[in-house]
Amino acid sequence: MDEVSLSPDETLRLIEEQRKAVRHDLVPNPLFTYTPWGVAWFVGYLAFFMAYRVEDSGISWQLALAILMGGQILAGSAMVYGTTRSSLRVKGHTSQRGAMYGIAWFVGMMVMGWVCSTFVVHLDQNLVGLLFSTCSLMIAAMLYMAGGAIWLDWTMFFVGIWVAVVVGIAAAVGQPYAYLLLAVLLGGAFMGVGVVRRHRR
Repeated sequence: MDEVSLSPDETLRLIEEQRKAVRHDLVPNPLFTYTPWGVAWFVGYLAFFMAYRVEDSGISWQLALAILMGGQILAGSAMVYGTTRSSLRVKGHTSQRGAMYGIAWFVGMMVMGWVCSTFVVHLDQNLVGLLFSTCSLMIAAMLYMAGGAIWLDWTMFFVGIWVAVVVGIAAAVGQPYAYLLLAVLLGGAFMGVGVVRRHRR
């Protein structure tokens, strides 16, 4: 059988297609790494804002905290699923990094909730939500920057920086408007980034 020879342009096109296919398999799906956190933060922090700012909203800070923590646990589970699913397609160090990174999210959020819960009884109840918010978001910021370093993803790295900066601003503003800032600047931004990156991917 005669071998089919490809022109230089066809060869370059084939190489680019294979490169995109490999990247598609190796890089976690943005819908699992961004969008779940955006939804969890938008809903959770909006609930906190309503609890502290809107009278007769029917939402207590305890309910708002439950919504936020539940959303973050679900988002962490989605992150574990997304990164582990990607890592199963390859073997070796890449697979191990993906699995460990996904598990780090889940463990970090779970232990953060446990640790912060031990301080709740010693704090003004109005500061409980802000404590959980700032601690969980700083964990997220560090993990996003770490993820950017692992996969050489500058978008992911700068997203981590953005989270850290917004958390600092929100802490300075204080509640209840800190929660509105977090809902819009983090929740809304993450949902947008997830959708845009999924489309580009």
